[in-house]
Amino acid sequence: MKKKIQLITAAMTLLLTLNMSADTIINSELNLYNPDVRKCLLDATKSEGWELKSVYINASDKLVYVFSKDGNDKVYITK
Repeated sequence: MKKKIQLITAAMTLLLTLNMSADTIINSELNLYNPDVRKCLLDATKSEGWELKSVYINASDKLVYVFSKDGNDKVYITK
């Protein structure tokens, strides 16, 4: 019984690891606090087919935008 639980746990961990292995592009040169920059970023990514997944402030108090398309992520962090 203990071996089955360990096997199931290992399989679930492996599955989650495989699903989370998307390419991530990080761009930290943008000033996302500027509303014009945010609007241009949203317009440009939308026209290229990227979908806004998340907007948040990270532990370093920097604004973060996360876009996804075809299993790839683009992460924009304010400078």
